[in-house]
Amino acid sequence: MTWTVTPEPYDSPVAAALWRAYYTEVSDRWYLRHQGRRTDPAELEREIAAETGADLAPPHGTLLVARYGSDPAGTAGVRLLDAATAELTRVFVAEPMRGRGGAPLLVRAAEDAARALGATEMVLDTRSDLVEARTLYRRLGYAETEPHSSGPYAEHWFRKPLIPLASAPARRADAPGPSRTAHR
Repeated sequence: MTWTVTPEPYDSPVAAALWRAYYTEVSDRWYLRHQGRRTDPAELEREIAAETGADLAPPHGTLLVARYGSDPAGTAGVRLLDAATAELTRVFVAEPMRGRGGAPLLVRAAEDAARALGATEMVLDTRSDLVEARTLYRRLGYAETEPHSSGPYAEHWFRKPLIPLASAPARRADAPGPSRTAHR
């Protein structure tokens, strides 16, 4: 099967379904950790409605969707915080598709999208319980830093300089290129 990563309108049905899956998973993990319960369905609906994703729309952001074959399987969002700094957000791969190389492909595509928006640096924040995410970011060259944002769910902060593509080391012949397609 082949992975592809392409921009997606933040308000498309595909984006909405992946956002629901993402938010349900991270919300349930937080509530199970702190309150021993899953997310209340009414609260989940309120939060999904409140977080539209409009900040991931051009010209200051991008929502990317990864497909495994033709099936939507993951997302990553990029939004400009200022002219040089982009934030990576909503990185998610659906549970049945994990372990097949989709997450690194999504993050690299998000880095390319951030460069296209003019960013020279990517930042992100994540939670302590999202161990898999922190491991992924470190593996992809992100360094844990001092806080650059605040919020109830920000417990770890990461930063990575974005080397311009013309200056980046050559990719292996079998590595996905700018189109962000990979076979797994």
